[in-house]
Amino acid sequence: MTAKIIDGKARAAKIRETVKSAVAALKATHGFEPGLAVVLVGEDPASQVYVSSKVRQTEECGMRSIEHRLPADTPEAELLALVRSLNEDPSIDGILVQMPLPAHIDSDAVVLAIDPAKDVDGLHPENAGRIVLGKSGLVPCTPQGCVILTKDALGDDLSGMNAVVLGRSILVGKPVALLLQNENCTVTMAHSRTRDIPALCRQADILVAAVGRPEMVRGDWVKPGAAVIDVGINRVAAPEKGEGKTKLVGDVAYMEAAEVAGAITPVPGGVGPMTIACLLANTVRAACRIREIEEPAL
Repeated sequence: MTAKIIDGKARAAKIRETVKSAVAALKATHGFEPGLAVVLVGEDPASQVYVSSKVRQTEECGMRSIEHRLPADTPEAELLALVRSLNEDPSIDGILVQMPLPAHIDSDAVVLAIDPAKDVDGLHPENAGRIVLGKSGLVPCTPQGCVILTKDALGDDLSGMNAVVLGRSILVGKPVALLLQNENCTVTMAHSRTRDIPALCRQADILVAAVGRPEMVRGDWVKPGAAVIDVGINRVAAPEKGEGKTKLVGDVAYMEAAEVAGAITPVPGGVGPMTIACLLANTVRAACRIREIEEPAL
């Protein structure tokens, strides 16, 4: 048995096309283009690549992209003042402050400063609380992408399925567990203190790996036919490519798991592309909610 590959790249492209159509319709009917402000503090290379990609994809979908690049030594007060000004700017519908921030800036204070209605990353406690309550809010992008890909593999009705989420981070593990509960799954969250993780994983119809440990999940941890969603992005040595070369791998031993699973996301090309696509969709949702106009189906 070889698993069906869940193509995150293709699914993300589909979301972007839907967003592009929705933006064109908003412009034609209501006369505005949603605006996304991205704030980058410092010179982190990975963050720079990521922000450039967000800016490009925002513009390709017909939205306005407003970019603020600040030096690494920017005082926290200055960043908070910028966030407040973006909150008050009616032309800005979404605000994203790229993480990680330099060590002297309190990330929690920055997230709290963002207007929850413009918090397209879904990190504000108000939006997190809405997931707990099962209410409509702005849902974090990566967990949202995980659920979309799970439904692509297993169908829209996940009721009664056993889901195991490996990892309890506030960015992925906790929100994805809550989202799956809201889809009527029976969810178990495993972490570093969990006993006999392999046995637990073998019970999962849906296995979400978000621990940041290269190839931790082995093939014999996977229930035959399960959907495996690998959120991990780990750079490891790849001597077979040449001296000093590296490659990206997930938290799942892909080749082993693909022999057993019913469906699996690759790394790269699985969950990763979904994150920016869901961010773009969140920006359109935020724009419509702020103006109290009907949201397009995204």
